[in-house]
Amino acid sequence: MAVNVAARSPRATAGGPPLRRLGHLLVRRRRLVLALAAFVLVVAGTLAAGTVSRLSLARFEAPGSESDQAQAELVRRFATGSPDLVFLATVRSGAVTSGTVDDPAAEAAGRELTARIGRAEGVEEASSYWTRGRPATLRSADGRHALVVVRVPGDADHVRTRVLPGLVPRIVGEQGPFQVRAGGGEEVFRETVPLARQDFVRAELVIFPLAFVLLWLYQRRAMAALVPILAGVLAMVVGLALLRGVLPFTGISTFALNLTLAMGLGLGIDYCLFVVQRFREEIRAGRDRAAAVAGAVEHAGRTVLFSGLTVAASLAVLFALPFDFLRSFAYAGIAVVAGGLFAAVIVLPAVLAVAGGTMVPRRQPPERHTGFWHGLATRVMRRPLVSGGLAAALLLVLASPFLGLRFGTADDRILPPEASSRQTQEVIRRAFPAEETDAIQIISKEATPGDVPAYAVRLSRVPGVAQVDSAAGSYAAGRRVGDGDPARFRGEGAWLSVVPSAEALAGDPVRLVAAVRTVPPPFEVLVGGYPAELADYRASVVDRLPLVLALMLGVTFAVLFLMTRSLVLPLKATLLNVLSLGVMFGAVVWIFQEGHLSGLLGFTPTGTLDPSIPILMLCVAYGLSMDYEVFLLSRIKEEYDRTGDTARAVATGLQRGAPLITAAGGILALTFAAYATARVVFVQMLGVGMAVAVLADATVIRAVLVPSLMRLAGPLNWWPRGRATTSPR
Repeated sequence: MAVNVAARSPRATAGGPPLRRLGHLLVRRRRLVLALAAFVLVVAGTLAAGTVSRLSLARFEAPGSESDQAQAELVRRFATGSPDLVFLATVRSGAVTSGTVDDPAAEAAGRELTARIGRAEGVEEASSYWTRGRPATLRSADGRHALVVVRVPGDADHVRTRVLPGLVPRIVGEQGPFQVRAGGGEEVFRETVPLARQDFVRAELVIFPLAFVLLWLYQRRAMAALVPILAGVLAMVVGLALLRGVLPFTGISTFALNLTLAMGLGLGIDYCLFVVQRFREEIRAGRDRAAAVAGAVEHAGRTVLFSGLTVAASLAVLFALPFDFLRSFAYAGIAVVAGGLFAAVIVLPAVLAVAGGTMVPRRQPPERHTGFWHGLATRVMRRPLVSGGLAAALLLVLASPFLGLRFGTADDRILPPEASSRQTQEVIRRAFPAEETDAIQIISKEATPGDVPAYAVRLSRVPGVAQVDSAAGSYAAGRRVGDGDPARFRGEGAWLSVVPSAEALAGDPVRLVAAVRTVPPPFEVLVGGYPAELADYRASVVDRLPLVLALMLGVTFAVLFLMTRSLVLPLKATLLNVLSLGVMFGAVVWIFQEGHLSGLLGFTPTGTLDPSIPILMLCVAYGLSMDYEVFLLSRIKEEYDRTGDTARAVATGLQRGAPLITAAGGILALTFAAYATARVVFVQMLGVGMAVAVLADATVIRAVLVPSLMRLAGPLNWWPRGRATTSPR
């Protein structure tokens, strides 16, 4: 029998709950809503374009930490700081007689090169092997390479977008007898940002047509496949436009753009699928288009609103971290959720009111209360302990690598092997005995010159220290190997540089910083330098992990309680989502820390993980897991309110909700999996980890663990709310 999808008259009566009234209003004012949506899209697009150009770069810094104070004191007292850029000068074959950097012609050219770099705009200091008395730490073991170390003051934006783009191209290449290459922390991260942006854009070019094909296979109507993708685009654009309003008050990292692109499409598709699915059900039940839209807004719209609130709340906990880099993701996530809600709850109903007939299958199959998912839920609930136990055991095995998690620091190996700055750092690691540019800087405001030599000797004996430079001399393994620099003692202030070996810096620089800090100083000191900055940043992030986790669990628990009026269901959802996170982190540790599949994915494992991206993944994955939990619980709760039978409610809710959750989860997982082709390890990690989390959540957890646990809890699921039946419409 043909289904009547003709809309009611715009003047039809609209009563009932607020969301139902909103649905009727959107039907009556559908043309106005669509016109306003078009206006919003144009304005938001203009603002979004301006947002992208105003996003800023960030460093891994911990404001107010010991290393931060040491850097400030180093600049104030000694008018210097840690070098953040390095040029590797390699003697070209046949260019000088001896073939080494010690050749007189090479030395003259090296001094001239150092002076030219030092005169460049934005450069505060430049020194080299030839201008610093030929220290062994600035010369390769074979004598073919030497280093020019450079300090470029300023924030990351100034250094990476204003100074380095003009300086580096003028210096790299052939310079007299040398072939010069650039490296150092600032150059590494200058290359990282555009590569990461290209990775996301390239992935999006694959994702859009792939998502359309998958949506068409699921929806069987071209319009029903196209509209969710357009909603995702609208979510991205509105999200970026909202960020424009935040920019005058705080810096937003450029990596927030990547999160906006990834989450915008995923959430836009998910939310639209929820609403369209409910619209189809209402049509199948014999309601006209106006009533079907109102019903979809009332039920699916409520689910979408709670889901968006949950995702936004899970990301908002990043505000508890005092780092602009991580807070950027909170701003971006909340903004893109707002864009997704606007697209799904306001714009989509108006689209359905105008063109809903093109989004309904030509042959509407009868509504099925039983089927594969109903049968699966029934079988699981017959033996809930066995089914749930086996599923939990499988997930715990997959999560077990997480027990070996080791936090470390990011270095040039986040870049692909062909990146020029990584190639420079590879030569330095392989050919140089030490990492002069990444020295640990020790500053004292009040020191006695006589105490410096003994302290420098003790520091030089720390495993992993190649050399210690001080006013009293340079020391290696307890022996004096060079003259002192009088400029390192000024007034009553002393400055020592602890130069790590290349092996120690490539291994665990944080452990080296801890070892240096445990050496008893004869005077009060501040320990800084790039390795100490990374150590303090990592410690600050890791120390706040319990707070972030507690806030995330507490806030999402409260949101789910508001939706279900139950204390047991939010607790169950929290436990299951923690299990989902365990599977995600198990995969991340197994792949990116331990190096499995590194050949297939094309990255270099370092044996540790930087904590920043896992924390972001924690918040995003938890929010998206709650996304599916909210949808499934809403269907189960709706059926329970109607019948008061938990087992029946679970089976029917799974039959109605699981196909959509599986389809949405599969599309979202493929969306994230596309980022596995990225060249920057951070992007790969985000894509692979999120894909694993979504797949585990949308399959084993929702299909097996949810029904088994709800069957075991029985009437306790709804405590303290109890049964609250509502008459069917």
